Amino acid sequence: MTDDQLSIDVLESVRTIAVVGASNKPERASFRVMAFLKTCGYDVIPVNPALEGETLHGEQVVASLADIDKTVDMVDVFRRSDQAGEVIDEAIEIGAKAVWLQLGVDSPDAQKRAEDAGLKVVVNRCPKIDIPDLSINTPSSFNV
Repeated sequence: MTDDQLSIDVLESVRTIAVVGASNKPERASFRVMAFLKTCGYDVIPVNPALEGETLHGEQVVASLADIDKTVDMVDVFRRSDQAGEVIDEAIEIGAKAVWLQLGVDSPDAQKRAEDAGLKVVVNRCPKIDIPDLSINTPSSFNV
């Protein structure tokens, strides 16, 4: 499967996305990507222990993936590469279907653990770029 096809497959099959490293700063990519994913109709949950309990884009911030009380389809990782492995391990533990490592985030050993656990792994891409560039059908596409 090509990288483009993997992005399409993941983004057209998920509905609930946890954004790990969500920020309340508008200049941060995680802030803008989360807002974009919400406009596309995804159920987006911000994850950041420093912002726990705050509201971000209308959603309550949780401290960790384990604190989410619903099924998470995809974990979007906005963390440094050296911290991505811990997030990927948590994604495996909660039964996520996919992990998405944002631009510049790379953790080959953790990526292999995720793949071995049956998760789809997208690396060094951004859904805010891929959705329009690849004409991906998002949940809001079906609400017309």
